[in-house]
Amino acid sequence: MTLLPGYVSTPEVDASHSPEKITSVNLATALFIFVSLLVGTVSNSLFLWVLVVKMKKTVNTLWFSHLIFTYLLHCSSLPVFSVYILLDFHWVFGTMLCKLINSSFSVAMFTTVFLLTIISLDRYLLICHPVWSQHNRTIPRAWRVVAVVWLVSLILSAPYLFFREVREVKGRMKCLNNYAFSSDWDGPEIQELMDRVHLALFVVRFLLAFLLPLLIITGCHCRMGWEMKKKRLVRNSKPFRVLVAAVVSFFICWLPYHLYHSSLTYWESFSFTQQVLQVTMVIGECFNFCFTPILYLFVGEKFQQVFKTSLLSLLKRGFMDIPIIPMNNANEESHQTCSTGSLKVKVAQTNCLPSP
Repeated sequence: MTLLPGYVSTPEVDASHSPEKITSVNLATALFIFVSLLVGTVSNSLFLWVLVVKMKKTVNTLWFSHLIFTYLLHCSSLPVFSVYILLDFHWVFGTMLCKLINSSFSVAMFTTVFLLTIISLDRYLLICHPVWSQHNRTIPRAWRVVAVVWLVSLILSAPYLFFREVREVKGRMKCLNNYAFSSDWDGPEIQELMDRVHLALFVVRFLLAFLLPLLIITGCHCRMGWEMKKKRLVRNSKPFRVLVAAVVSFFICWLPYHLYHSSLTYWESFSFTQQVLQVTMVIGECFNFCFTPILYLFVGEKFQQVFKTSLLSLLKRGFMDIPIIPMNNANEESHQTCSTGSLKVKVAQTNCLPSP
């Protein structure tokens, strides 16, 4: 069973093993989570401040501000995880926090993948249906889409408010799912019912939070690439690469999570595989929520240039709306930029020398 979708509490424990004993693996994991907490809180707070306060309000900044907020939401629960692991998976925070932590984690997961899917669809419409996008891509409508995303995420996460309970298992308090709403967890009929509910929730979570979004996002990017090649369109690579980095990071980091929960459902005999997936899963979750925003600074930039450019300029280039223009217009714009020499960034991109 798991403390969270992604944090495992080993059910087979020795009753003589005190909760206060700290193993080297638990200590290393807790330290990694603590470092992730510091990095994630600082970077996500800074990015959110730039998006909300310093940048012009656009549809793109609205998408990414809510995406960064989901990262920050997850970071706020990391102290509980680290203490829980240091106590060797002994839950001391009570039933209410058990329910809230699990629910907030699920909300952050669903909201993240839904927003990444929406951003990809937005890019697809912007490139493949520019006229429709120009007339319908407005901030009020984007706000309504975001509100629906949060509402659906809350609905899909609601089961954790009902199923989660704190129960004593072999001398330890565990934050577990009680899918049957019964105090008799050991009966064969109750176990069969719990297994069915567990499998149903796993399938829903895997389809809606991984497989279907992956197919939609992949299809959007393939269609965008074909359309841009056919129409000879030019894009600003920085914001496009930020989107690709966010999508790739999410699916690489969350693949171990779904593999681990699949192992709980189908591979119960492979205990070593489950342990490896568990560690990989914790690292992936922390990296996605806490370290992915830092990638936004480096994608599409030369490594040395990152340290020579202001943080605000890097973030503005990464989160602005992606300009898509025909190739001929791009060449004309490049020629004009070379003639005036007014923008150094444009000059560098077109390999022209600025006028004196």
